[in-house]
Amino acid sequence: MGSEVQDFYKNKYIFLTGGTGFLGVAIIDKILRSSPEIAGIYLLMRPKKGKSIEERLQDLTKNLVFEKLLETQSTDIFKKLIPVSGDVGENFLGLSQEDQAMLVENTNVVIHSAATLDFQATLRPTVNINLLGTKRVLELCSRMRNLKSMVHVSSAYVNSYLTEAEERLYPCTESAQKVIDLVETLNDSALDELLPKLLKDHPNAYTFTKQLAEHEVNSHAAQFPCAIIRPSMITGAWKEPTPGWTISKNGPQGFLMGASKGVIRRLPVGVDLVYDYIPVDAVVNQTLVLGWYMGTNSFREVKVFHCTSSTSNPFKWRSVIDQIDGCLHKYPLKSAIWYPRLKFVTSLWLYKVASIFVHILPALVLDTILRLTGGRPMLMRLHTNVWDSLNRLEKFIFTEWKYHNPGTQQLAQLLSSADKNLFNFNIVQLQWPEYFDHLTQGVRRYLNNEQPKSLNAARKKDKILFVVDMVFQVLIFSLLGWLLATLLGSSAGTFWLYGALSYIVFLLL
Repeated sequence: MGSEVQDFYKNKYIFLTGGTGFLGVAIIDKILRSSPEIAGIYLLMRPKKGKSIEERLQDLTKNLVFEKLLETQSTDIFKKLIPVSGDVGENFLGLSQEDQAMLVENTNVVIHSAATLDFQATLRPTVNINLLGTKRVLELCSRMRNLKSMVHVSSAYVNSYLTEAEERLYPCTESAQKVIDLVETLNDSALDELLPKLLKDHPNAYTFTKQLAEHEVNSHAAQFPCAIIRPSMITGAWKEPTPGWTISKNGPQGFLMGASKGVIRRLPVGVDLVYDYIPVDAVVNQTLVLGWYMGTNSFREVKVFHCTSSTSNPFKWRSVIDQIDGCLHKYPLKSAIWYPRLKFVTSLWLYKVASIFVHILPALVLDTILRLTGGRPMLMRLHTNVWDSLNRLEKFIFTEWKYHNPGTQQLAQLLSSADKNLFNFNIVQLQWPEYFDHLTQGVRRYLNNEQPKSLNAARKKDKILFVVDMVFQVLIFSLLGWLLATLLGSSAGTFWLYGALSYIVFLLL
């Protein structure tokens, strides 16, 4: 059998929001690689940083995500990408009358992935982008003459006040219209004061507004086929376009980026908790499969799917804890600042204590050196930002969630053999140790911008940094031992004992 999904997208137009984000560019790449006979992809884009949407599209096509695509296609394939000036944060999506008419007439599949992901954001911007933005997309969908399906990218964490969640809609504690009315009538200070009462058990405005948006999708399900996909923490690529590809600094790839520089030396995690990570290509493939699945069935009710790993292939940091440091030295950075050593700590207070010694104090020293040598100090700012975000993220760091996904597993099984290969999202097959090996390489290549050909030079530098680190530790703990011996009035010959004891205490942090 051939690919039913591939055939479905042939000669069709897709309207995509959020196309310049991590998930969005991966969706674009996959569509162009798997369905080059697609009619076109309308990309909702807005001018940004003084660049027109045409210039932003040119920048997008230079993303390394397209390396694999361009091995078999010429750059003419990018003519399939049609930028449309607009913004989900504006009425009518900021679209001109002409562009609205074009989308209404031509669009066959809508993928709505635009959202604000800022956990710190206040109610007004999250309502405008996550809730009203979805409402605006749905209003446009209701006018589309040839719409086959609409896929809304939500989040598994919309129900994060529950430690277990099913693939269904859960009731909201507030109505969407009431929240919209409040945003339109109250000033910022009044909204900030009211926010805790509105959130109730929600950890932030992001999860609250994303849940409200799901119910907006549900309200249109009788008009056209709608699916909601709920990914958990989206991480670097499992297989496509290349193992380890990422442009996101969130989650484990962000940790690995800092650790490989030698800057992040402690990581607060529950090593025996299940963390729900999902590779970006699994999300992309399931999203496109849902476009086909909803578009070839006559559903008149919303379908919800968890794109998650916690119940089908649970990950624990314990399974790779002995591997991570090895990967950092197997694929070191030529641009490393210090010798990488990453240690996992299981509480926030222990992390903060350790951070004073392994992050803050070294950052002060190195930033001072950078200032003196004409460089730009950055480490204190980085660690200050991490420190400030910890309390906000504590719930997400030390809570274990179970997201049941029988619908997703059934969907994976009903695919033809061709589509199981071409649009694979069966996370059961993933091997976490191998995945993290590839992710470390991906972080090196795509986040730290270091080519594979620099690996030998980087390994030589890694050995030098090891010696420097060891000498530095000997000097520091010898000095500390001498200071303690002097302060306690001990004989000068006992400084080594105090130094050794200080080192043992340090290892416990």
